[in-house]
Amino acid sequence: MVEQLQEARKWTKRRDEKNRRMSLVKSWLRGPILPTDHIVDAMEALISSGDKVTLEGNNQKQATFLSGALSKLDTHKVNNLHMLISSISRPEHLDIFEKGIARKLDFAYAGPQSLRIAQMIEDGLIEVGAIHTYLELYARMFIDLIPNIALVAADKADLAGNLYTGPNTEETPTLVEATAFSNGIVIVQVNEIVDELPRVDIPASWVDVIVVADKPYQLEALFTRDPRQITEMQILMAMMAIRGVYERHQVMSLNHGIGFNTAAIELLLPTYGASLGLRGKICKHWALNPHPTLIPAIESGWVESIHCFGGEVGMEAYIAARPDIFFTGKDGSLRSNRAYCQMAGMYGVDLFIGSTLQMDEEGNSSTVTSGRLAGFGGAPNMGSDPHGRRHSSPAWLDMVSNEGTIVRGKKLVVQMVETFQKGDQPTFVESLDAVAVGQDANLPIAPVMIYGDDVTHVITEEGIAYLYKAQNLEERKLALAAIAGVTPLGRNHNLSLNEQLRKDGLIAFPEDLGIRRTDAKRSLLAAKSVEELVEWSDGLYKPPGKFRSW
Repeated sequence: MVEQLQEARKWTKRRDEKNRRMSLVKSWLRGPILPTDHIVDAMEALISSGDKVTLEGNNQKQATFLSGALSKLDTHKVNNLHMLISSISRPEHLDIFEKGIARKLDFAYAGPQSLRIAQMIEDGLIEVGAIHTYLELYARMFIDLIPNIALVAADKADLAGNLYTGPNTEETPTLVEATAFSNGIVIVQVNEIVDELPRVDIPASWVDVIVVADKPYQLEALFTRDPRQITEMQILMAMMAIRGVYERHQVMSLNHGIGFNTAAIELLLPTYGASLGLRGKICKHWALNPHPTLIPAIESGWVESIHCFGGEVGMEAYIAARPDIFFTGKDGSLRSNRAYCQMAGMYGVDLFIGSTLQMDEEGNSSTVTSGRLAGFGGAPNMGSDPHGRRHSSPAWLDMVSNEGTIVRGKKLVVQMVETFQKGDQPTFVESLDAVAVGQDANLPIAPVMIYGDDVTHVITEEGIAYLYKAQNLEERKLALAAIAGVTPLGRNHNLSLNEQLRKDGLIAFPEDLGIRRTDAKRSLLAAKSVEELVEWSDGLYKPPGKFRSW
């Protein structure tokens, strides 16, 4: 009976189906190379209705040519696709749902399209599988969301089909591997075909179709922050972070989120940090993109290593000249990898510090606000305490909060927020907008970005709440309210409790840290403009035109 069942079952369905589809475009191919003007016809032949299609669309690098072609498919030939896109960043990512080319969506982030996607979900045009973190989405592509098709971008290909992804490798290898080794079809847009690649990032045997795009793929300078826009309030908060968190807990390895708050920290290390004698004692190993505002700290000897999720426009020559700091190939270009760097940011660092748009009284936070379904990106991975961690460090051990023969440390998860956002919107609220947004979008749970029980510290312009010291939920609430300023949460706080909270170490105000508010001046910044960042780099940093003011 077993032998009969084995004979009846066919074990090569996916491979046979791939071969069938590839035979339909064979006459157009020269090796793996497809003429540019055949891309829509080829995609209609290679993609079938109902397929799981992963499209490279992350928050920096976009497979723009392929996403544009996908939106032009005939819905009578291709429809009801299940899209796996880490970042919904371009209009055509949602156009395909309005046209009926796609129906179901699994994604991680939708910042630029957050308003539109919320409305389309409410209108029933998109069926959401789940809102993931980046690592979660990548992981499921190897388990139960295995792609039939991958649409990705690379810098260059050779005639054999080998790919060079350049400094912005990003998620390309992950999407390709999940597809190629499950007998899916990998379609790659490249900027050019060359005889010899600087290095081979993805071998030809993983690739099925290569097409030269009509223009280079979109690449955003996402991590560049102009020091001119850093405020004295942000400088004060950065001073508190360095003194009250980094120094106190001996933070050696860390990830910085995107923002002017963390840019201020980077620019204070060579000045304020040096005045505290902290060089060589904190902030040596980093998981983050090559932030231009980190150049002064690199040049003044603070930084030993940086592993990157992706690149940054204008930093290429600087990175090539600093191979002891960055992960580079023999050609000098950066080798980034979003999945690996997310993993490093989750398990390999002592501290994650980021920001949010809203936080409730228990410390839960989200960037999903009324009418906006922004998603999460990588913050929930890096902004969480990974229970699988077993290696110790001084900072990790400093979070031990119980006594006994079996204890464990904790990753430092820091939220750094001003008490009010732009437009006088309070950051601290009674209930996150994410709760109502989740209900309106028929999500099974509220889209919380970072859960409060993972947060160890919150920094505002008022002070620091050391939440890891709280013995219960009530103490956590009191510590947060004490630094919530004149937000509704802060106004309801009994100020007479602050002295005891300070004595118990649950909160610290600037004066408790030896910081005078009047010292928080822009003169403390190691570079006060993009031009000064260029000077620090000896002219190696080439900022995009929109950041040049000279």
